Amino acid sequence: MRRKSEISWEDFGKLDIRVGTVQRAETFAEARRPALKLWLDFGPDVGVLKTSAQITDHYQPDELVGQQLLAVVNFPPKQIASFMSECLVLGAYAGDRSVILVQPNKLVLDGSSIG
Repeated sequence: MRRKSEISWEDFGKLDIRVGTVQRAETFAEARRPALKLWLDFGPDVGVLKTSAQITDHYQPDELVGQQLLAVVNFPPKQIASFMSECLVLGAYAGDRSVILVQPNKLVLDGSSIG
């Protein structure tokens, strides 16, 4: 994958990337591509936000509950089928284009900011 074009520190600073704990996860049966619905708790300043993620190659709903993930929390909401996605969890593409979620390697407070 080629590098994307250069951005400024100001551009990066506009992203609100935070740590949230998965409170609930379920299969997203209505999605066109296999996906999961996730509800993440980002602490008292942000609250619980939901998202849809195409991560079914490596993750089952029950194994994600209680896991901390990184997500962008300041994108506008996006309608995906019957579900309103309110944040974007971050992941790395594996060689087969499946997604491996980005997680802190130690427990941190929900809502902790990245950057």
